[in-house]
Amino acid sequence: MEILSISVDDETRKSLDEIQKRLGFKSRSKLLRDAVQSLVKDYGALDSLAGTVEIVFIMSYKEAEKNHVSNAVHKFKDCIKSELHQHGAETCIDVLNVRGSAKQVREMFGALKKNKCIHSVVYSVIS
Repeated sequence: MEILSISVDDETRKSLDEIQKRLGFKSRSKLLRDAVQSLVKDYGALDSLAGTVEIVFIMSYKEAEKNHVSNAVHKFKDCIKSELHQHGAETCIDVLNVRGSAKQVREMFGALKKNKCIHSVVYSVIS
């Protein structure tokens, strides 16, 4: 197994330690390996898609960031069929029903995933 070094701020390290304890991981390394494997699995599943795809994206973000998120989502308006928006305590959740080419879906997932304003993005492939 190869050793990789990463740098994280104190707040992130504390969060990782708390998650490690709560989930019962024996080490930070095991926790991070599991997180990386999950990310690889997400991208692998999207890479296997072909043709026209219907998918649902669920994302969360701070309400104060809604304009930045809206701008990112707007770039994919041609393939967004419906959007459900939910307000929470300082957090918003959007559910996007998307239909487009596999390439468009992959591009959208990548854009949402790397957007610093968006806390989380998950998806479910419909067809």
